[in-house]
Amino acid sequence: MVLLVPIDLRGEPCIYPLGRRGDAIVSDISTVPVTRPQRTVVAVRRRLPLTTLLPWVVPVLLLIGWQWGSTNGILAAEILPPPSKILDTAGNLWETGELTRYLGASIRRVALGFGIGAALGLTLGFLVGLSRIGEALVDRSVQMLRAVPHLAMVPLLIAAFGIDELPKIILVALGVVFPVYLNTVSGIRSVDPKLVQLGRSYGLGYPGLLREIVIPGAMPMILTGIRYALGVAWLTLVVGETIATSDGIGYLAQNGRDLLRNDRIVLAIVLYALAGLIADQLVRLMERRVLRWNTNYGKESTR
Repeated sequence: MVLLVPIDLRGEPCIYPLGRRGDAIVSDISTVPVTRPQRTVVAVRRRLPLTTLLPWVVPVLLLIGWQWGSTNGILAAEILPPPSKILDTAGNLWETGELTRYLGASIRRVALGFGIGAALGLTLGFLVGLSRIGEALVDRSVQMLRAVPHLAMVPLLIAAFGIDELPKIILVALGVVFPVYLNTVSGIRSVDPKLVQLGRSYGLGYPGLLREIVIPGAMPMILTGIRYALGVAWLTLVVGETIATSDGIGYLAQNGRDLLRNDRIVLAIVLYALAGLIADQLVRLMERRVLRWNTNYGKESTR
């Protein structure tokens, strides 16, 4: 038996089983296309449910164990209410409109603080990463400020700006600026100099080098800094919303403490966790779109 693999009109290889009878070659009229891309798609489809469901196994098991322990008295329900009680509390607050008001206030503060901090961090990062003069002027001062815990500045911010929205936003921005700055500088400096030389040999000017080589090469580190900064932003907001306020997720936790309603406190913790998770997933989605050229980011993964 001899196997020949010609290419059909669609560009796909086909297998024709051939037999030999004396001097004549007899071929089977049936053809068997080798559709490797289809087999790959099938394999991806088979793996997709596993990669989609696997990250939720541990959270679901924890929720089941939490509910079971609270129901059977293993966990003190008055200290750690069961998930069903937390869900009922969230439903009641949703019906009264309080939950949407709290979420809206916290998201607004994080969005403004993160936007200001990220813009400042990117600007300073590119200035230091691309210019030795900028590094000499800026880097040491930024490193000195980074050594100061930004949460320790809460009393100073209250004294300077009062207890309105501004100190909360500034506090979030201070938590965001340094991770973005450091990762931007590291990303720019990690770009291979040989690629820059190659770009110059192709006639790229300074703007072209930035657009085609430096920014794409530094983008993985920049996005890593943004992901980390988002987590710091929500962590900072927990402290920022302890400043006198009448809305926000932090106010929900304080209100639960004052009323001895642990279900409200746990609900606030869950809301912080969900908000941070959603923000992180949005950045991952942006990674897959912006870094399509990178095989480590341009495909679905369980990272």
